[in-house]
Amino acid sequence: MARSAANTLSFRPRPGSIPESPGVYRFRDAHGRVIYVGKAKSLRQRLNSYFADFSTLHPRTQSMLTTAADVDWTVVGTEVEALQLEYSWIKEFDPRFNVKYRDDKSYPYLAVTMSEDFPRVQVMRGAKRKGTRYFGPYSHAWAIRETVDLLLRVFPVRTCSAGVFKRAGQIGRPCLLGYIDKCSAPCVGRVTPEEHRELAEDFCDFMAGNTSRFIKRLEKEMREAAAEQEYERAARLRDDIQALQRALEKQAVVLGESTDADVIALAEDPLEAAVQVFYVRGGRIRGQRGWVVDKVEETSPGELVEQFLLQMYAEANAESMPREVLVPALPPDVEAVAELLTEQRGARVEVRVPQRGDKKSLLETVERNAKESLAQHKIRRASDLSARSKALQEIADALDLDQAPLRIECYDVSHLQGENVVASMVVFEDGLARKSEYRRFSVKTKEGDVASIYEVIMRRFRRYLEERSATGELAADDDAAAGGGPIDPDTGKPRKFAYPPNLVVVDGAGPQAAAAQRALDELGIDDVAVCGLAKRLEEVWLPGDDQPVIMPRSSEGLYLLQRVRDEAHRFAITYHRSKRSKTVKESALDGVPGLGPARRQALLKHFGSVKKLREATAAEICEVPGIGPSIAEVIVSTLKGESP
Repeated sequence: MARSAANTLSFRPRPGSIPESPGVYRFRDAHGRVIYVGKAKSLRQRLNSYFADFSTLHPRTQSMLTTAADVDWTVVGTEVEALQLEYSWIKEFDPRFNVKYRDDKSYPYLAVTMSEDFPRVQVMRGAKRKGTRYFGPYSHAWAIRETVDLLLRVFPVRTCSAGVFKRAGQIGRPCLLGYIDKCSAPCVGRVTPEEHRELAEDFCDFMAGNTSRFIKRLEKEMREAAAEQEYERAARLRDDIQALQRALEKQAVVLGESTDADVIALAEDPLEAAVQVFYVRGGRIRGQRGWVVDKVEETSPGELVEQFLLQMYAEANAESMPREVLVPALPPDVEAVAELLTEQRGARVEVRVPQRGDKKSLLETVERNAKESLAQHKIRRASDLSARSKALQEIADALDLDQAPLRIECYDVSHLQGENVVASMVVFEDGLARKSEYRRFSVKTKEGDVASIYEVIMRRFRRYLEERSATGELAADDDAAAGGGPIDPDTGKPRKFAYPPNLVVVDGAGPQAAAAQRALDELGIDDVAVCGLAKRLEEVWLPGDDQPVIMPRSSEGLYLLQRVRDEAHRFAITYHRSKRSKTVKESALDGVPGLGPARRQALLKHFGSVKKLREATAAEICEVPGIGPSIAEVIVSTLKGESP
């Protein structure tokens, strides 16, 4: 390892101190935060390239180096180890200058919740859940619904929500889909849980590409029905076959049925790149997905492909990984990448560039999609970036700040008539929400919003000072003590309150802003600006001022402050509701003699709510483990307001 003091580029390691071995390196800023992670076959050759002629470097590389204050590295044994360590560090530290592939939109998936007692077919977006099988992604949700509507004729799997399912079971009558034979109605016992699960598994098999056996089975049943002169049943089976065939037609056959590949293409300019992927399973295009990325430095297509493959497949499950990955350019360490993907899949994965035939033609089609995606993204991004930059500059001008507030923290207090008082802290960096750094507080004072704001600001910035002191950052003339800045040496992760904001926004007017400023003054912090944003007229209040700062209603700066304030309000309300709900549940059972925390929890888990518990009889309450007849009678009488 090597570490040195921070001062422009004076942190360059001593000549000869960098090993020539393969490894992974990290650049850090003055606060100790990791801002860039990279790997190299030769650490010495790669790192020396950063400290050559500064003027020849890529502009974003120059920006990264001027932001950096330190560099360290770790030597590894093989290129596969370097790939794994690079990915794990990028995921752990989220460096601001690293390439990050962002979805150019939220893609819907067809999901089957196999972990439930009665699996459900539905459209899902966002993070994948354990125990759920996913198919896609699809370009549009309506494409999923059309496919599902056709398949429900043959595989009548449940599609309703938990509430609808439960309600149908209570009244003993299925929903409309149950009456038109597009649901097997497990809610009312028309099929057993085992039979319904078998239907769900057949649905998944068909979506996974095992289609021919279902069509052959239906054709055989149709012929048998016709031979037995059951013509109505034969007609229904004929319609079922046509429904499956129409569902298959929606996914064009492009390659041989044995083809199982992800086809990846790039489109790039000097600053950005777009990636498109077509998922081919069983020779059919099952889905499509796109990403965009900011290029940090001069990066070859092969390097972009390597970084993309790492981020896309590093945490993928074996079922979703293809046998073949078709790319426009080979990664520099193609053998190491293929070995890593093979290890992830548990079977051989081949990474190659198609040279001729149908696969090359399909790659060209994907590339055209990538070019179109990049063009559309640049149109959206232009207005988005300019709007954010303009918003930050308008805030700086309105509040008379020395520089644009790149990090804004906003605080909001939530309570109900002074009870269950909570507060939220949300963080926006470069005009975008950084949810990993959101924090919430359970407020001790009950003297009103002004006192609550004072308490929360004191607690947040006292923690900041404590953590700076713990790392030695408050020592005179010592910018980077051996403690490593705001990174916790035990966990290797940023401390909770390690980074100071440029601007603190509080939900409220002059009194709230003054309370926040008073807390900062008492702590001796003089480099953080404060303002309040009042809801009624959207006025911006500065501490100690008698008149508010009026920003134009149409200004980007006021719009950004409103977004920050509304996000803080949402986050505070969410916490307050969860805390209040927990208090209500617990307080209703507090008065039951002999009922401890464990049995209270068991009762709530069994009945789901205090309301349901109130409606239960003593015999039903006795069904809960640990609850006997005598305590059940006490619970019933207490919840009814009678003396036990």
